[in-house]
Amino acid sequence: MALPPPLSETLQRLDALIREKGLERSELLDVTGLAARTALPESTVRALLQGGAPPDDTVNDRVRARISALAKADLAATGRRMSDLAADVSRRLDVSEYWARQVCDGRKVPSVELLHGLVEYFEVDGGEGFFTASAADALNRVLLPLLHGLEDPRSDPVLALMDRYGVKSTDLRMHGSLTREQVERLLEGVLRSVVPPEGDHKQ
Repeated sequence: MALPPPLSETLQRLDALIREKGLERSELLDVTGLAARTALPESTVRALLQGGAPPDDTVNDRVRARISALAKADLAATGRRMSDLAADVSRRLDVSEYWARQVCDGRKVPSVELLHGLVEYFEVDGGEGFFTASAADALNRVLLPLLHGLEDPRSDPVLALMDRYGVKSTDLRMHGSLTREQVERLLEGVLRSVVPPEGDHKQ
């Protein structure tokens, strides 16, 4: 299997496609969204997108920081307290509640076994590498599917549909026809019309 291109090449190709297709770079490469998907600080994502270098770190630093970022995102999304999250991790992964809290707080580095369990618990893509990869590799992993979708819209049904009707991300804002939220609701409606609810699946 061929090695993926480095982040610098991925960004160069994305920028060329953004110019070619008249897209908005800030919308396509949304710092907040990319930070959430990689568990990287927004400042690090912003620096990488601008061709800069991330702060120096060790593998242990990355693991602690990314688990902590995922834990904080979970708490923000669910309204749970850290003690609730630690208790849940403790039950699911069969570790002490104290140790689970230390790991989720970013104070301790988990064992390999526990790290594997956290991959499943937080449902992250990329396996243990999600936590251990360098910041550049972590961002590159998320950007490559976007690059491939733009280079070959047929591989992405949504991009293919937009390309078929000549719709660009900038068009929607420029003409004031649809907001981002309206586009999401529109796509959700289309999906619901073609994908039956879970209860309707035949056994």
